[in-house]
Amino acid sequence: MKEIILVKYGEMALKGLNKNTFEDIIVKNIKRRLKSVGKFICSKSQSTIYIEPDDENFRLDDAVEKLKNVFGIAALCRACTCEKDFGDICTKSNDYLQEVLTNAKTFKVTSKRADKAFPMKSPEICTELGAFLLEKFPHLKVDVQNPEITVTVEIRDKNAFVHAENIKGAGGLPVGSSGNAMLLLSGGIDSPVAGYMMAKRGIHISAIHYVSPPYTSERARLKVEQLCEKITDYCGNIAFFCVPFTELQEAIKKNCPEEYFTIIMRRLMMEIAQRISEKYECMALITGESVGQVASQTMQAIACTDAVCRIPVFRPLIGMDKTEIIEISRKIDTFDISTLPYEDCCTVFTPRHPRVHPHLEEVEKAQNKFDFEPLIAEAVEKTEMKVFEFEA
Repeated sequence: MKEIILVKYGEMALKGLNKNTFEDIIVKNIKRRLKSVGKFICSKSQSTIYIEPDDENFRLDDAVEKLKNVFGIAALCRACTCEKDFGDICTKSNDYLQEVLTNAKTFKVTSKRADKAFPMKSPEICTELGAFLLEKFPHLKVDVQNPEITVTVEIRDKNAFVHAENIKGAGGLPVGSSGNAMLLLSGGIDSPVAGYMMAKRGIHISAIHYVSPPYTSERARLKVEQLCEKITDYCGNIAFFCVPFTELQEAIKKNCPEEYFTIIMRRLMMEIAQRISEKYECMALITGESVGQVASQTMQAIACTDAVCRIPVFRPLIGMDKTEIIEISRKIDTFDISTLPYEDCCTVFTPRHPRVHPHLEEVEKAQNKFDFEPLIAEAVEKTEMKVFEFEA
């Protein structure tokens, strides 16, 4: 009995003339993700991707687990391949679903008849197969509203397929289909979630982090690198940029009014991130800001930060509360790392009384008290880069 994996995608199916581009990207991502689980053949037809084992060592269980994290996949399932013959469908349904139907109390049958040349229509397939399975498993009862098991028959171009479980996928669009962007990655809870959210929209992310030794420790940097490694499970390979920020922060403290420390620091971070983005063809910045969460995330403060930006800034968490963000961080397994007690540079020179509702003219006047350009250029020049690769 031949078992394969059927991969279904959601909004990609609604794409027009560029649908093939999205399909090619997701197939490429799937092949990369599954290269460690054995040899397989990957093909696509009728908004479905077929993953067929090509040797006996292909690990279906491992493949399913890895595919759950691939953006662009709405659902997937393990399925039995049948001939397009109703007798073969019945026989293999009985054999393939023996265990799950034996342990269930209620079921129903659904049918998807993509090949309209198949002699039986969908209602007839459901009725006849349901009757066959009731005869084989007399303890079962039909429940069309809330069954324990839904047996699905799909009649497609070359074969028929039978399966009894749809596994929810990661959804979204395949990573790489929407361009590149730079994530400002701190050591907190929010920014890894923001990176995950934008990768779900098809964006391939790079990440930038700012360090201020001796005010921040090596452990703080390693914590952020751990976060970077963790989100590669969803985002794919990530280029990680580490920016030396000590001299800039000391210059802010020495030359600017304390109440503007944080907002000026954010503006300088944005400027550095943009210059590195230009070099590495990132078309936008991503931050983990949420309106009102801290003083630098009021609407006025965000407007002052955006004033230095020449490329779009994506803030996918902007309307979320902390509970929602924490829920996602637990889902993607970054929460425990994010809450390790190592400070990042954003907390080093936090003002005692930050300006909550700053005016742009005042911020620019405060920032212009010192010429930061040489220090910005030096920080960009000294930025270190490394690449974190997801484990296939």
